[in-house]
Formats: sequence, C-alpha cells, structure tokens
Amino acid sequence: MSWKTKSSIAEKRKAVLESLEKFGSSLYEQMARGVFPSIEMPSRSIDNIYYHPELRQYVLGEKRVRRTARNIRHIRPFTQLVWAAFFSHELTSQRKTSTLRDVYYSAQAYEMSFKDQQESNAIITDLETVLGWSREDFNIFPEERSAIFGDLTIEYTVPGYEGRTLNLTSHPDGVMIGPALTSAEFVKTSADKVIAIEKGGLFTRFIEERVHERFNALLVLTAGQAPRATRHFIHRLNKELGLPVYIFTDGDPWGMHIAMVIISGSANAAHVRELTTPDAKWSGVWATDIVKYKLPTDPLSDIDFKRLRELQRDPRYKDELWQREIKTFMKIGRKAEQEAFSRYGLTFIVDEYLPAKLEEA
Repeated sequence: MSWKTKSSIAEKRKAVLESLEKFGSSLYEQMARGVFPSIEMPSRSIDNIYYHPELRQYVLGEKRVRRTARNIRHIRPFTQLVWAAFFSHELTSQRKTSTLRDVYYSAQAYEMSFKDQQESNAIITDLETVLGWSREDFNIFPEERSAIFGDLTIEYTVPGYEGRTLNLTSHPDGVMIGPALTSAEFVKTSADKVIAIEKGGLFTRFIEERVHERFNALLVLTAGQAPRATRHFIHRLNKELGLPVYIFTDGDPWGMHIAMVIISGSANAAHVRELTTPDAKWSGVWATDIVKYKLPTDPLSDIDFKRLRELQRDPRYKDELWQREIKTFMKIGRKAEQEAFSRYGLTFIVDEYLPAKLEEA
C-alpha cells in the first residue's frame, strides 16, 4: 500500500503548470489592452509576517505589493520574475530538476543577469508568493546535504525510475534526501517514530549502534538547519505515515532554533505550507540535561546570550518547556554539543540518554 498516489503527483504538476501559464497569460492580456503589465503579490516585509497560533507557524498578512513595468525601478526585478516563471515552466513541463545555484548560472544562458545568487534566490521566493506554490513544486531545490536511514521502502516517481523501489537501509551512510526521494511514494515501513539528528557524527553513531532497529525508528540527518526539502519530507513522514517526530540537537540556542524551525517554520518561509511538523518534540540536548548529566561545556558567548533573549520574546517559544530551558541556559551560562555524552563512553548516548529522553517525551 502507498500513502501517495501517482495521480496526485500528476495532478499537482498539472496545477503548477496551469498556475505558471495563467501568470504568463495575465501579462500578455495586460499588454494586449495597451497597459503596462504589473504583478501583485503578498508583501514579505517584517510588518506583514505574524505568528498564527492555530496553524502554529508564521504566515503572511493581508498587505500586498505591486510591481509594474511603468516604474523604471521595478523593471529589473519585474523581468527577472517573468524569466524565473518561464524557467520554472520549462523545468516542470520537462520534468527536470535544478538547484538554486544552477538557476543563478542558467540565467546567464538567457542573458538574464543577477548580481549574485542571493538576488536570484529572492526572485524565486517572490515567484512562490505570487503563485502560492513552493520552489520545490517548480522542481527547484537547494544543494542536498541531509540524509535518512531506516526501514522505509519508497517507490520512485521521477522519469526513468518510475516504479523502482528502494529500502532506505540500503546504504550504510544513509540515503540523500534529494528531489527523487522527496517526490517518492511511501510503500511500507515498520518504523513507529522519526528521530531527527543535527550532527553527522551522531547520525553515523546511531546507524552503527542499530538505533533504527532497537528503537524502531527512521533516522534523519538535518546537517544543521534542516533544508526545506528535508523539513517537507519530515512533514510527510509525520502526516502520511502518522509517525511522531523527536528532534536531537546541540545544547545551545542555535540547536533550539533548529528544532523550532522543524516544528513551527521560519519567518523567511511564512508564505509556504507543509514545511512544519507542529507536534514534533525537541527532546534535547536541553540545558537541564547539561546540569543533570554533568556534561563537558563551553561558555555561552555574547552572541549566544543575545540569541537567547530573542528566543525568549519569540511567540513560538512561549510554552513552559522552552521558557524553562532558555532560563536555564542563561542561568548556567554554558552550552554543550551532542558529542559531549562520549565522556561516559561511546555508546552511553544510545544505551542511557536516548531511551530516557524518548520515554520522557
């Protein structure tokens, strides 16, 4: 049995193409009427982004902005956006994929200039807000760096591999979470949970110690801040398979934020849905774990303290657990990495810490 049908994939692709074509047609229609073409989109300014407590993520407000070819200052981003829509249509219709870096360089083949990749990335984000689809729906992905390992059989849907299946225990280093995997169907799994891990060293240790078998889990390496494709994949594992998600990060404010972005998203992606897993649990490393397990630590820097004060005011961190851990970090003034548990031996984190944290969660 699969949890995602081929027809739904085809329907989404058709809908994306229709949105892109409708966008193009609207520009032609405006020019046919003899008016300067314009584009309207939701504003992504800070004052138009707010936290939605029911959705448990940031969303865009009602403010909108307009770009018009009548305004000479708008012509450059206007034409860049139109080109991005054209290029996205080419990718989607031909079922090809591209990376954000590749989009930047591909523009040069069309004599479309971007001063740097940051400008190119921003235009792709504008296209997302105009059409209401994510860049991944246009087959544009970041560079892959995350991975997954565990008993999950998937069926590929990408051209040339349709119908092929793969079990994600097939490679000892894990399987890269790239476009082919994120669009695949879920066929079957024996897992009853997902464990997301910030650091590659711990991900490898968990595979070596057979955590996927001992705890019946799928192991996901986020490699720091999880890329959007990885967050979407975690969302799918939770929603389509009903698997609870537990997140393990370094014990510092940045690790907290890595977990929270998986749970509640980020302001930068307030215009995109299906990237969050609101019921996922941050299971450590907590500040109170640093105290409880007497872990080796480093002092918090001024930047760390500044970040903690920002998190303290962030509405996503209002719940008791987050506030308790923020206050504990500030009180002890120390931080610890996941690898710090190795002071008790190479397998302590698997034999003692992990089962205790999963039971607590």
